[in-house]
Formats: sequence, C-alpha cells, structure tokens
Amino acid sequence: MALRKSSDGRPQILEVSPAAAIPGGEFQIRGKGLAASERPRVRFGGVAAPVVIGSDSFIIARVPEGVSAGEMTIEHDHQASVPWTCGIGIQIADGLHPVSNPVVDRQGNTYTTFSGSPGQKTPVSIYKIDTNYRSKPLVTDLMNATGLALDRDGTLYCSSRHDGVVYQVSPSGNLSVYAEGMGVATGLMFDGDDHLYVGDRSGTVFKISRQKQIYVFATLEPSIAAYHLAFGPEGYLYVSGPTTSSFDCVHRISPSGQVELFYRGLGRPQGMAFDAKGNMYIAASVGGRRGVVRITPERKAELFLSGPAIVGLAFSPSKALVLATNNSIYRVEVGIEGRRIP
Repeated sequence: MALRKSSDGRPQILEVSPAAAIPGGEFQIRGKGLAASERPRVRFGGVAAPVVIGSDSFIIARVPEGVSAGEMTIEHDHQASVPWTCGIGIQIADGLHPVSNPVVDRQGNTYTTFSGSPGQKTPVSIYKIDTNYRSKPLVTDLMNATGLALDRDGTLYCSSRHDGVVYQVSPSGNLSVYAEGMGVATGLMFDGDDHLYVGDRSGTVFKISRQKQIYVFATLEPSIAAYHLAFGPEGYLYVSGPTTSSFDCVHRISPSGQVELFYRGLGRPQGMAFDAKGNMYIAASVGGRRGVVRITPERKAELFLSGPAIVGLAFSPSKALVLATNNSIYRVEVGIEGRRIP
C-alpha cells in the first residue's frame, strides 16, 4: 500500500542515505508522498538530478555534475518538499591521476599526484592545492608517483612504484632519495615515532627507522594495484590492497608485526583514514554500492559517502574530507575530526 503524502500535500522526506556523495554518486531517499500522478523530480539547489528509481515511498537519485548546494528537494504536481541538507562534494582540482590517498598539511594545503600508467613520464608528478583551491605543480621529475605521506615536521615523502624508491620532497619540489629497494613501492605512512612504513604490493610492508635502517615489518598477500596504509587505534597499522577477489579484506598489523584480519567483505578496498573516534573510512564498495565505507571499531560497515572511482581520502584540519578520484580532488564538509598520530 502506498504511503500518503504529508497533510499539506507536499512530498515528505524522512530518511536519506548515505550522508554524503560526490557527482555520480547516488542517494537513497525514503519518505511519504514522493510520487503522485507524475514522476518525481529531485533537485540539488537549482540543478535537476537523474532519478534512477522513483516510487511513492522510495527514490534513488544520482548527483549530477555542477552541483554546489547540498539542499535537496523533491517535487511533483507543483508541490515541493522541505529541503533536506546533504553533504555534497565540491571539485577543487581536476586533470589529475591519483592512485592513493591525498595528504593535507597543517595549513590545509592538499598534495596529490599525477601518477600515469606504468613507465609513463608525466609533465608533472605532484601537485600542491592551496586553501584557495589553486593547483600548482610541485614536482616535475618523478616517474609513477604513487603514495604520499607527511612526517611530524610536515616534510613530504613520495613513493615510486616504477623504481621502488621513496623520495623526500623539499618545499620547493626538489627530490632526494630517502630509501630504495622497496619493490613495487606504493603506500606510505609514518607512526608517532616517525618510523616510515612502505607497502610493497608484491607482498611486503617495510619499516624504516629515522636512522634509515630497513626492516621487513610484515608480509601479506600480493595486491593487483597498491597497498594502502593507515594507522588506527592502539598502534595498529591497517593495510588494504585490492586483489582479483570481489570479496576483499582489510588486515591490521600489531606493533610487533603480527598480521590479523580486521574486516572481510569489501569490493576493491583502497585508500583509507581514521577519525578521532577510531572509525575507519575506506574507498571501497559494500553491498554493491561504491564510495567511502565507514567501519566502526566494532567492525560494522556502512556506506558513508557515495561516488564512483574514489581511490583515496584524507581529513583536513578544518574537519572536511578530501577525496581523490582517478582524475579529480573533491572536498566535502563533514564536520569530522581526523585521527592524529600520537
């Protein structure tokens, strides 16, 4: 039986999930009186959105390009719902090719890569996007720039999956070799003591001390794309890496190097970050829906943000979520504080 419209005849939105989306992502909308004698119309600000599924109590709407306002309304028969505020990602840079997490420094500047295909030398390897969203080339002579990380002093590091080298990047964009022989070097992450961890997607996580001593920290199953690293609660290092399976998992490694399963059931898990409450946010799909999945410390997973082609993410000092797709950077105001490494 169809649900009735609200008492004043207007469509009534009762629930929207997930909490946020970028263009190409989809919101699932539940309510009352959402459709009457005509197909419902969904708008974000003044921009019309494609309706994938439309019924009296359930709508799936896709976020169109060009949306900058998060106020969603549903209209039919010249009636409009009360606006519902959604988190909408705003594109702040495009024409890129990230393959892992962006990083955000203490001033709010974002760093990301143009990685290129294997063996491709791109004109620019790393871009810096300032707080006014101006994108400037930072590094121009690095083959297949892959993972990025900042140490506690704010110095930038980048891995190259082409030559297995981790480079230190000066503020002016000059490169110096920090460590080499890292295999197919991908993910990078510093711990609270400024030891650097490097994911070699062929099956090793290396640990590099401040004295540049290199250890094999752990070994895992090889990945077809990259290892992505993030530190979570209690000093555990979390590792994701997509395989040929459609039911991939995230592992975590104890401070002593013991590997254990953290969560299984994600599609193509990639970059991740933690908030201050210990929740993981990871670029992946769950239940057939793609975007950013939030996994609680109790290992309950739900789609937090919907969107295609997301490869990595980071929290900014202003509690926004910065997302990297395979060609763009988006910023979503989520009001969530990212986890700081002790």
